[in-house]
Amino acid sequence: MKDLPKVVEAILSALKDARTICVVGHVRPDGDCIGSQLGLALALEAAGKEVTIWNQDPVPPKLRFLDPDRRFRKPSSGHTFDVVVATDCAALDRLGRVADHITDRGLFINIDHHASNTKYADLNWVSPREPSTGELIFDLCNWANWKITRPLASCLFTAISTDTGSFQYPSTTPDTLHTAGELVERGADLGRICEEVYQSYPLTRVKLLRHVYTNFRLTHDERTAYFWLRKRDYTRAGASTEEAEGLIDHIRSIDGVVVAVVFEELDEEVTRISWRSKTQAINVAALAEALGGGGHKAAAGARVQGRPLGVQRRVLGAIKRALAQANAR
Repeated sequence: MKDLPKVVEAILSALKDARTICVVGHVRPDGDCIGSQLGLALALEAAGKEVTIWNQDPVPPKLRFLDPDRRFRKPSSGHTFDVVVATDCAALDRLGRVADHITDRGLFINIDHHASNTKYADLNWVSPREPSTGELIFDLCNWANWKITRPLASCLFTAISTDTGSFQYPSTTPDTLHTAGELVERGADLGRICEEVYQSYPLTRVKLLRHVYTNFRLTHDERTAYFWLRKRDYTRAGASTEEAEGLIDHIRSIDGVVVAVVFEELDEEVTRISWRSKTQAINVAALAEALGGGGHKAAAGARVQGRPLGVQRRVLGAIKRALAQANAR
């Protein structure tokens, strides 16, 4: 077992003494967020705690199988908690409306793996070495001697798998694979996870994918691939924004592409940007941080104000400079 960090000792002590706990996650939750939140909540419930799970946005359809009892709720007023735990959330504003409803609390705990984490809570366990927050929750369960049940194992396996690109991203470590193996040994339903997460999509998502293949563009000597998702594109496909998760990987996988980008229209002058890098030489987290966002070296995001074409020029210009610097090394 790994050595127990001092901050984790404090976290375990706080959780042991707490009666009411709220587990919260970031807006537009992904597999690591949902899996980490629910995995921690299941462990705490088994330890006799009264647990509430809040997110601003709903669980994506492909992840609903993890939560048959529909534990996830939208935040509401009039609640007091002994402890609030944020998982997989790099900054307080990434909690969205949830942040407005967790002020009446005791201790605030932040468990995350993003290097860009702003350490906004009372206790901050931030470990960028880990490719997923799911691995941190797995370690926490072991240190606390909480039993990892089959449903809990499925949650954590999903968290780890989705944030490592099904163990394909360079961030995957030997410990990651060892942890995944242990979770399968403890009952993670690998077949169900693969079917629901990777092998089952609604027709509306396929229509979005058709839009991607029709409209993506290559630049910088075909080393950068990008596409736009506008509100009208979702309307035409009959799709929700949750169904855009993972679309970037389709252009990232093009031979010769080093950096992939998605520009998503949120408002007339607000664009959500997602980056992916296929090389250690291009740190997309640095590109995102320059625009007020953050993430990992290989995967990052930001919300940027400005005219769409102006935002596009800024982003593509920064990528061009990063590619030139990488070539000069």
